[in-house]
Amino acid sequence: MLDINKIRADFPILSRKVNGQPLVYFDNAATSQKPQQVIDKIVEYYTQYNANIHRGVHALSQEATDLYEASREKCRAFFNIPTSRQCLFTSGNTHSINAVASGAHVFVNQGDEVIVSAVEHHSNIVPWQMLCERVGAHLKVIPVLDNGQLDMNAYQNLLNARTAFVVVNHISNALGVTNPVKEIIAGAHKHQAKVLIDGAQSCGHMKVDVQDLDADFYTMAGHKMCGPTGIGLLYGKEDALLALPPYQGGGEMIDQVTFEHTTYAGLPHKFEAGTPNIAGGIALGAAVDYLNEIGMEHIAAYENELLVYGTEKIKNIPGAVIYGDVKDKAAVISFNVENLHPYDIGTIVDKLGIAVRTGHHCAQPIMDRYQIAGTVRASFAFYNTKEEIDVMVQALQRAVNMLS
Repeated sequence: MLDINKIRADFPILSRKVNGQPLVYFDNAATSQKPQQVIDKIVEYYTQYNANIHRGVHALSQEATDLYEASREKCRAFFNIPTSRQCLFTSGNTHSINAVASGAHVFVNQGDEVIVSAVEHHSNIVPWQMLCERVGAHLKVIPVLDNGQLDMNAYQNLLNARTAFVVVNHISNALGVTNPVKEIIAGAHKHQAKVLIDGAQSCGHMKVDVQDLDADFYTMAGHKMCGPTGIGLLYGKEDALLALPPYQGGGEMIDQVTFEHTTYAGLPHKFEAGTPNIAGGIALGAAVDYLNEIGMEHIAAYENELLVYGTEKIKNIPGAVIYGDVKDKAAVISFNVENLHPYDIGTIVDKLGIAVRTGHHCAQPIMDRYQIAGTVRASFAFYNTKEEIDVMVQALQRAVNMLS
């Protein structure tokens, strides 16, 4: 379905060498690489129409504003967000989560409960701990089964009249397991609780329809969907966004300012204080165009091929243990080799030009659940190949031989 050689030619970094070896980039869960089309948009902005947006009457400002807002519309359509008012630009997924958590006291009262899962990234744990500390609420945790899936029976038992907010990632960055978010959302809504879904790992790897999911908030990371760093998205249902107080104060997010009282602008500008990452926002639109041209269904299918192939290859390494080895998951393989430290493995394969991630992946609680210090994580994207997986497996075998 995909012309992989043509796709790889769009990504300049894939032609470089690391330590004298062709780069094999398997750290896509941390950040995706950027096609030339996205890079060109960043250069174009700074060389052709660099100006602040929404404020100037001159030609450059109007050009930049039109392109920035056109990018918002592309993102709105990409995630099936009902209106552009509900498609907010942020500096990234962490910013999006904090923007909600900082104002969530309007939904969470003293004595209420906030539910998170044991497989969350720290950015979807710490802001909610801070919220609970501020308002006197209680943090509850959905436990994880041995196979890395959420214990949905335990989740249903956690839900009660005091449940005010539920926050869960769509796909685990540490394990790659896809969570049953529609079921989670439906269960929370039966108790009138709000729901935020962390879509950092899903937004560039599967088709996401926020209206179909019915989450109150959904967050996205631009740099994980072939866009630049420093740009993200926050979707919210309109009534929830209207109720949420602004996260930051400053220019652009106001209606009227006096020393006695300030009124805020309407959506989305209420949450977009200050000069934004204009180049990043425009380039994110180019990334959306690129993903649409390939097709998210084709991307998901091909990445699943890589997942199945890589899983079988790694299982053939003596002593290899894969965490989250379930059917419903993204193209992420998180594993260890018995009696070997993941950092040592990662260091050796790096010398052979292979980029994998090692450690707890900012998800320390799930590592504690398995009583391990961390894992080696190989995460694939649609520009990777089975031949690259073969190279990685050979390097892993070499590392095991050296360290055993």
